[in-house]
This record gives sequence, C-alpha cells and structure tokens, in this order.
Amino acid sequence: MAVNTPIVNGTSYATVVAYSKDSYQKAVEFYSKLLELNVSNGGICSDNETLLSNSAIAVKVSLQENENKQTEIDNQIKYLNSISKTNDWRSHVNQSLVFNTTDLESLQDAFKQLDYPNQAFPSDLLPMQLYTIDPLGNIIGVTSTKNAVSTKSNLPGSSTVSGTAVATATHTPGSVSKNHSFTDLSYLVKTSNNYPSLPKDTTPLAQKKSIAVMTSGGDAQGMNSNVRAIVRSTIFKGCRAFVVMEGYEGLVKGGPEYIKEFTWEDVRGWSAEGGTNIGTARCLEFRQREGRLLGAQHLIEAGVDALIVCGGDGSLTGADLFRSEWPSLIKELLDNKRITEEQHTRYQHLNICGTVGSIDNDMSTTDATIGAYSALDRICTAIDYVEATANSHSRAFVVEVMGRNCGWLALLAGIATSADYIFIPEKPATSSEWQDQMCDIVAKHRARGKRTTIVIVAEGAIAADLTPISTADVHKVLVDRLGLDTRITTLGHVQRGGTAVAYDRMLATLQGVEAVNAVLESSPETPSPLIAINENKIVRKPLVESVKLTKAVAAAIQAKDFKKAMSLRDTEFIEHLNNFMAINSADHNTPKLSEDKRLKIAIVNVGAPAGGINSAVYSMATYCMSQGHKPYGIYNGWSGLARHESVRSLDWKEMIGWQSRGGSELGTNRVTPEEADIGMVAYYFQKYQFDGLIIVGGFEAFTSLHQLEKARESYPAFRIPMVLLPATLSNNVPGTEYSLGCDTSLNALMEYCDVVKQSAASTRGRAFVVDCQGGNSGYLATCASLSVGAAASYVPEEGIRLEQLQQDITSLGESFERAEGRNGFGKLILKSTNASKAMSAEDIAKIITAEAQGEFDAKAAVPGHIQQGGIPSPIDRTRATRLAVRAVDFIEKSQSTLEVTRAGDEDYNSDNKELADTATVLGIKGSHVAFSGIRKLYDFETEIEKRMPKVIHWEQTRAIADHLVGRKRV
Repeated sequence: MAVNTPIVNGTSYATVVAYSKDSYQKAVEFYSKLLELNVSNGGICSDNETLLSNSAIAVKVSLQENENKQTEIDNQIKYLNSISKTNDWRSHVNQSLVFNTTDLESLQDAFKQLDYPNQAFPSDLLPMQLYTIDPLGNIIGVTSTKNAVSTKSNLPGSSTVSGTAVATATHTPGSVSKNHSFTDLSYLVKTSNNYPSLPKDTTPLAQKKSIAVMTSGGDAQGMNSNVRAIVRSTIFKGCRAFVVMEGYEGLVKGGPEYIKEFTWEDVRGWSAEGGTNIGTARCLEFRQREGRLLGAQHLIEAGVDALIVCGGDGSLTGADLFRSEWPSLIKELLDNKRITEEQHTRYQHLNICGTVGSIDNDMSTTDATIGAYSALDRICTAIDYVEATANSHSRAFVVEVMGRNCGWLALLAGIATSADYIFIPEKPATSSEWQDQMCDIVAKHRARGKRTTIVIVAEGAIAADLTPISTADVHKVLVDRLGLDTRITTLGHVQRGGTAVAYDRMLATLQGVEAVNAVLESSPETPSPLIAINENKIVRKPLVESVKLTKAVAAAIQAKDFKKAMSLRDTEFIEHLNNFMAINSADHNTPKLSEDKRLKIAIVNVGAPAGGINSAVYSMATYCMSQGHKPYGIYNGWSGLARHESVRSLDWKEMIGWQSRGGSELGTNRVTPEEADIGMVAYYFQKYQFDGLIIVGGFEAFTSLHQLEKARESYPAFRIPMVLLPATLSNNVPGTEYSLGCDTSLNALMEYCDVVKQSAASTRGRAFVVDCQGGNSGYLATCASLSVGAAASYVPEEGIRLEQLQQDITSLGESFERAEGRNGFGKLILKSTNASKAMSAEDIAKIITAEAQGEFDAKAAVPGHIQQGGIPSPIDRTRATRLAVRAVDFIEKSQSTLEVTRAGDEDYNSDNKELADTATVLGIKGSHVAFSGIRKLYDFETEIEKRMPKVIHWEQTRAIADHLVGRKRV
C-alpha cells in the first residue's frame, strides 16, 4: 500500500495491492461497505484497478497476481486473527492505515454487523480507536481522536504486512453500510424533528406496502404488546398498518369495520393491557374455501400485501393454508370479476408470518409462546396463596391448570412451587401406578415433616389407557388412601387474565418487530416464517414444520406412543421433567450414584440479594441429595466462613418453602475471599474436604471466583470444580445474557411504573421520572422502558447529554399536545441511578417542569429496594432449578480433571487451559446455555473498574425501545 500526494487538500489517496482476483474483489467490497465508497466516475475501473472514493476519501485497489505473495498474505491474516484476543495487532505490523471519524459508534456497529474481526482501544465499551483487517492483510483503523496515528514496531521477529503505510482522511458520519440485525431498526435513523420521530417518507400512498395483523384463537397476555409493536414497526418502516378485528371472523366479514388502518396513536398504552384489544374469535366459515375466498377478497379490497397472525397452532395452520391457496383464490376472484385485473396483478402473492400467542406453550421449536409465562405467574401466585392456607390446616390441595395436549404449565408450576406431584398428558402412568406413585411420594414428604401437599393436574391429564384423570379422581385417592383433608382449586380463566409479565411484553414486542422484518424480506418462494425464541435469541423457523411437529405430539398421545410424544417435545421440556423428578425425590429414595462417586459440594451466596437465589440453593441441595452428594451451605458469605466457620450441611425439611421465597436464606454480603482472608477460606475448604463449589451471586461473586481460581497455585484446597450462577438484578456479570433475579426485579419495576403511569394519566399533563437501580448497567432501565413504553430512558453506558435531554423535553410537550384519551396522558422517563453523577431523578424532574413553562410538569419516583423484588418470579425459580442442576452435573464431570493436582504444588500447572476452565461461569449466551472459563472472562471480556462486561448484549433493545415510542435521538 502506498501513500500518494493528496488529490484534494485535506484528504489522502492510498493504493492497496491485491495478489489474487478473489482478494481483489473482496477488497473492493470491503472498502465499499465499510466506508461507503463508490467507484469514481472519472477514475480507474478495470479488471486490474478500481478507484473508490467519496467527497473525502480515495482508495485505489490494484491487482498484481502473485501466488506466493498471496500465500504470505493468507498466513498473515490467519495469524492476526489467531492473536486478536491476546495481542495488539499494531505491534505486529510496520504501519496501519487510519481514518478520522466523528461517528465511531456507527463504525463499531458496522464492524459487528459485517462480522469483521476487530480490536478497540482503550476498551470495547468506550473506544477511541477501532481496528480491523482488510482482505489484503492490512490493518485498517478509524479514530475519533484529533490526529490519526499509526503504531510502528521495531520488535525483532514481528510479522510484517508488506508495504503498509498510514494515511489520514475524514469519514463522513453515518455513511456506514450495514447488514441489518433482527432487532436493529437503527439503519433508518434519519428521523424527523417532530413527535413521533419517524423516518422521512416520500413514497406515494398508493405505492406503500400494507401490513395487517390479527389475533386468533384463545387470547393470551402480551397479544396487545405484539400488535402495538407490529403497528408501530410497520409505520416506522414506511408502510401502512392495518388490524383485522375479531380474528378470522373479521377477515370473512371484511369492510372498514373489521379491517381498519391504524395510526401511531391508536396503540398507545397497549403494552400494559391484558387480553387482545382487536378481538379474537374462532371462525368455522374460514375453514371452508368460500370463507377463505371472502378473506382474500377483503384483504385485496383493503390493499393489504402481508398478514401477520398471532395465535396458536390452529390459527397458524389456517394462515399457511390461506397463503398456499392464495394463487388459486385470486384467480377465482378474477374469473368471477370480484377483483380487477389490476388488483390481480398487484396482489399476486400474500406474505404470511406467525407469532405464537398461547398460554399453553405448546408450539414446537420455540422455548416460549406469548402469554405462557404470564399464565404461569398467575398459577404460581395462586398456589403460593393456597399453600399458605394449606399450611395452617395441614391440608392437601389439588390444583387444576390449563394444558389440553401440553403439560408445560403444570410441569413448570410444579418446579416453581415444589409441588408434591404433577399430572401431565405427555407422561401418563396406569391407573394403579399413578395412585401408588403419588401416595408413596406424598407419604414420604408427610413422614419427614411437611405440613402441606400440592398436586397439580393439567386439564389434559390422562392415564396410560387415555382415560382422563380429573381433580376429583385425585381428591378421592388422597382422602381414601392417605386420609388427608383435601380441597380442589380450579384456576380456570384466571390464568388468561390480567396484564402480561415483563418477559411476555418484551417477547411479544421483539417478535412483533422481527415479524415485520420477515414479511418485508420474504419472497414468493420463502416458506412462511414463525417467529420463535431459543434461550435468549429471537429466531425464524419454518411455520409449517413447527405446526407439523406440534400436531405430531397430540397424535402420538392419542396413539398411546408416549415415548414419541416426549421425544417430540423440546429438549428443555424433557430437561425440566427430569429435574422435577430428581429434586422432588431429594433424599427420600436410594441415591443414583455409588458411594465412591459421591461428593461434598459447598454452596455460597455472594453479593446483593436477588430473586431466585433461594430457588437455586434449594434445587442444588435437593438434586445433590438425589444423586448421593452431600450439600453444605456456607452461611453469610466469605466473612461468615472466615470469622465464624459458618458451614452446615443442608437438610431437606429445613429448606421446605425455599423454592418460592425471596431474599437469601443462607445470608449474603459483598465481601470477597481476599477481603475476608483467603487463607482462612482455604483452611476451611481443606477441613471440610469440599469436592466442588457453587457460588450464587453478582459481580462480587464473579470477582470471588476469579480470586479463588488465581489462588489455586498457592492453595490446593481450591483445586476443585467451581461454578458461578450469576444472580443480580443488574444483569452485569460477564459470560451470560441472563442473571437470576433480573426478571423478578424487572417485574417489580414494571408494576411500579404501571402504577405511577396510571397516576400520571389521571392527573393529566404530568410525567414521572423513575429512578432505576442497576449500578453501571442500564439493562433494567432499558428493558423496563421497552415493557412500559417509556418516552425515554437514560443509562450509564450513554450518560445524559444536555442536547438529548432538551430534545426529550420538546418531544414530551409535542406528545402531550397530541394526547387523546386517558392513556395518552401517562408519561414516563426512566433513569438509571448512575446515568449521571450531576443529575438525580429529582433534578431532571425539576428541569422538565421548568422547561415546560406551565404546559406540563414532572415528578420524581424512586422505587428503591422494591426493585430487588419480593417473591421470585416463575422464570427466576425455574431457570434457577435448571442452571443449578447443570452446575452440579458440571462438578461431577470435572472431578477427574483436577483430582491429581490436589496432592501437591508440583502437579499443578496454572497455565493449563483445561484446569483453568474448571472454574467457570454458567450462563445463557444467545441460543445456548454455556460454560465460560473465569480466567478468559476476567482478563479479556470485563471492564473491571466499571463492573461490566465489555460487550453490551442488550444494546439493540434500546434502539427498539426508542423507535417504538417515536423518540428522536440526538
């Protein structure tokens, strides 16, 4: 690469050399995408040379074919990639090409979206310089500093990229080309100055695409959030948004009464409302071809190009059938002159997309359906209530929950409430077997001192001969065979009632945004997509295949092939069932493992309290007991151990009720092992001969694990498998996208916001500035903002710029001017406590009131430690159990790796990666449950001083939260 005389004053003209045709084409594409350069009109463009430029930058790509040099370049790129996490690239090349930019954030996002290898300095979180590798092996940098500087190396033996040089130029802000992520709306950020802030759109109305949404089948909490996201995302994309009232019945009836165009304001406040505001109905007419013919005619008359259906498997089956018949339907309409030739030509294809709204969570290929966790929340709340009265009278309660062909609600509720027995359709027993099994378990629990008995029955519960099992049948057995004072509680439609929990609001919103992306990107050949979630990742699945698998489960049950029915369920369902059976048996049955494989496992809580900590400890301890291990609780953290030897073996009877209890029964604090006296900690580990350690907690727990792993060289007692289960409302632990307690906290904050928003709506002309916890992490404020539709949120990662605050105040005023109806007057602004050291929530409220000049006012609202939550949410309870069992399994499997090294120092190699990785963080990354070694996380993926991971996994959620409320970003 050579630096030539600037062709225009203030810019640089650089030539880069390619040594193969393939790398030549890739280089042209690289510079075009990264810097949005175009082939210069008056410049060179041939098979061997291409001049790329914009108003500020000129780069010439030259081809000089040379196989040997290309091999060198390939090796160079491979080498640089291999050291990307450990070495500074600039110290391994002679020179680098660096450009100035005033918009480093956009370029950092571009590196991620285009999947370019990259290094950021001084950190990924707040970079001033970014570097990547071009297809020719050159190190290419961008900087926001005043002067772009190359780093030269004279180190002996350092690798060299032939002929690299430095050039400084100016990069036009916002000119980055991106591959758009599924949650990224930000590539349309050229928004207007008015509220709502939408992309400027000059497309004539007649040429705009139209997207309709409908809800069908049974209602589910979160459907309103889904409709809101689809309507607003459609408008944001420059399309027209329609809703079909009353499900398929509205399609068949048609007309403006049933197929309505919606505006931005029509869906205001819908996230906080239960049920579905656009109605749902099962329609027999649509099952007939004539009904579908009418539906097609009415969609064409309304000008709809795509249809998004939120419903269960029956609704989605109907939607896909509708799409497959579409060509023949519109031909028949044309032949019968019910549509014009022009309409026939324009509406040749109907794009369909499905989002699953079902409280049963019975759709295959997705971990959760919209409404399922809200229904589970209702069930767990009801069971917590009835267990209190059951304890008073030493009663048994038989609780019936929904679930015709799927036992997910009964299974998860069984785990979350420590139920004694559950009945689900996927795993029936013969009539005599289930009676014997249930009575055996209940009798053992009662004999060990448990005063309550909870049995959960799914409405589709059956015996192995397909005979239904009713709550009355179970009641009779408990009374006749065990003599228990027994009551029946049928929850019924309470399970569908109320507003959605935070998870369902977020799931429905993110799926709604992705559904709009999917229909706009679909072609006539694209199979109809279903928007699903796997672990923490929103994904697209083939709708037909998902429905087919779902129906196959019901068919297998009817055929009495229960083994096949279980195999067709997702692996997570099977995992939950195995976990329930294991923790439910505790020490009541013969342990699974032989005596030589039984271990002593210590459990400790470190950090602030968080919902789900007790659930995790309970599940670990009871699972250990069922395996044959001996669980020990370290009470009051490391300081309790070092000062008071606070170690006790955990007893099943003492832990009854922990699964649904908030706080930390073991006690917790923020003291790390080094602060407590790591030598004493090692002494007690040696004294009790612990074979494994599970730490449950937040960033202090993360630091504790790092200290213990680092101390292994000096203290053989720490050469045991150690696992961290992240538990903190901040969700700031590196190595995971989910921490125990953040869902409980988010629900507590969401409910608080709903209440103060109601107060604001009643007062009119009032906004509340809500102070959110979370330390240096804006996760809580961001997700709460998405869940409650806050007008703005401020987080530590961004800080509070005065220009942005002024814009938000202006937008608030415009929003109040447009407000119609009571919902329109409830405004919220969320602020993380650490978003600004200069301005508190109270200060911001005063500024807003002053700037509003009497047109509206603002008050501060500080929920404080309410955000730590009370009773843990079902998500935190069930995930705690799942992760706890995984942690114990990891300790079992890792024993052999460390066993030899405990004998003496000479056997331990601290640089051995396999040994180092036995100290690990157990978390959820994207669509996987993952174990990540603490050493790598601590050294390379953590901002230690900020107590934060370098990569913010929820960053794109902020863009969606802002776009769906029409926030103008400065």
